[in-house]
Amino acid sequence: MRQLFRIRNMRVFVAGWTASVFGDWAMFIVLGVWTKDLTKSNSAAGLVFFALAAPALFSPLAGLVVDRLPRRPLLIWTYAAEAVAVLSLLFVHDRGDVWIIYAVTIFYGAAGTFAASARSALLTVMVPHELLAESNGVLQTLREGLRLVAPLVGAVIYASVGGGAVAVLDSATFAAVVIALLLIRVEEPRFEREEHHFVTELLAGARHVFAIVPLRQIVLATGACLLVVGFSETLIFAVLDQGLHRPTSFFGVLSSVQGVGAIVGGVTAARTMRHLGDVKLVGLGMGLFAMGELSFVSHSLPLVLAGIAVAGAGIAWFIVGYATAIQVRTPLRLQGRVLSASDTLVSTPQTISIALGAALIGVLDYRLLVVIMAVVTIACGAYLLTRGPEPEPIAAEEPALA
Repeated sequence: MRQLFRIRNMRVFVAGWTASVFGDWAMFIVLGVWTKDLTKSNSAAGLVFFALAAPALFSPLAGLVVDRLPRRPLLIWTYAAEAVAVLSLLFVHDRGDVWIIYAVTIFYGAAGTFAASARSALLTVMVPHELLAESNGVLQTLREGLRLVAPLVGAVIYASVGGGAVAVLDSATFAAVVIALLLIRVEEPRFEREEHHFVTELLAGARHVFAIVPLRQIVLATGACLLVVGFSETLIFAVLDQGLHRPTSFFGVLSSVQGVGAIVGGVTAARTMRHLGDVKLVGLGMGLFAMGELSFVSHSLPLVLAGIAVAGAGIAWFIVGYATAIQVRTPLRLQGRVLSASDTLVSTPQTISIALGAALIGVLDYRLLVVIMAVVTIACGAYLLTRGPEPEPIAAEEPALA
């Protein structure tokens, strides 16, 4: 970690990015709670997360843009647009304004799709190849560690002065990451076009995913897993209402506890991956997440809190393994498209499952949905844990300068 933070660009970026993530975590919880309070509907609250995930269906286009434009300027303009768009929430006053929440959330999701691809690709030129796992572990630790305070801060501000104040805070944190990116100095490679047809270029990322065995295993198992994991975005409100008999604002406490587990997962992810490899790290992450989520069938608050902490550690291992596998097993010229193609293959089933969960929560016992989710996730994790030895990652190539 010390070696990583000797890199000036990494220090500057992490400072701005950390502020932005704090604003995100504060805002995300408010979007769901605000919708629930205005509509009194678990399904309506769950659909906020559907709106957040749905734009990822168009991520192949985002990946193509990322691979054709300098990543740092693209990130600057994306975050600046989010800083302005989130202020639209100042006009939400009653149930009739819920559409503004959904509209802002959709834009949030779309901008996040561009930002995720560009950020991952930018890291590959800011950080040496051998430190990518460490950098992903650090970012994940910071991201989840902020769940200890940011959701609670967001909930307190929302309860005290309303969601508009949280929107102003979030806008300011976007400005912070824009400033950080402006201070970064990095030479980004420009690649010659190897494909000259739009469809061929668009599908280059997906072709790479299916050609590289470990990537194919991770992406397909993740897609199958997320076909049910999206249920959790809606059923968490049922867990709060029916299982724990707590108000929706208690969601902030659960998010913070999950952050504790995620800190442990983020700190240990890189070391575990060095011993087991990225495929098995993702599989173990899925197993931990499933075991933790099973606690949702209980009415015991201590058990649910312990379970959600375990789930948080599992999510951290999964994300670090998934992100690093894409970065180290993909040529520099394809980074944006491969990440976007992978995200499309996993976000499509996730989006379906969020919508399905919002529909099923009204007709099925939420505990049945928890069990279904856990069984499928454990099966996907077991599949990855039983794969054979992993081929060596792709060496980073020298870019062909245009």
